[in-house]
Amino acid sequence: QLQLVESGGGLKQPGGSLRLSCAASGFTLGSHAIGWFRQVSGKEPEAVLCITSTDATVVYINSVEGRFTISRDNAKNTAYLQMDSLRPEDTAVYFCAAKPYVCARWRDQYNVWGQGTQVTVSS
Repeated sequence: QLQLVESGGGLKQPGGSLRLSCAASGFTLGSHAIGWFRQVSGKEPEAVLCITSTDATVVYINSVEGRFTISRDNAKNTAYLQMDSLRPEDTAVYFCAAKPYVCARWRDQYNVWGQGTQVTVSS
């Protein structure tokens, strides 16, 4: 069974940091692109960042550039989203998703999804 499990969400004050993890099972993460999406209540999920199977990074939201970093550890079959300088507008449920090799902006191109983890940025 192909599965992704996110962890690491929580409540942070503005300016704080969080690292989200995305652990894969049932398939090899190294041959997949991993995208991080976020969904604000009442809105559609939007792509945030993606890392290809060859470790190229794609940024889909300009406001996270320089603050969020995506990475992967193929030996642990896990991808990460490091979020620094958090802002209240980063509050959302964050999902990781996988697709073969190259990144894509659109949700329907990913074939494995995690259950999501809540990130709340508030003072």
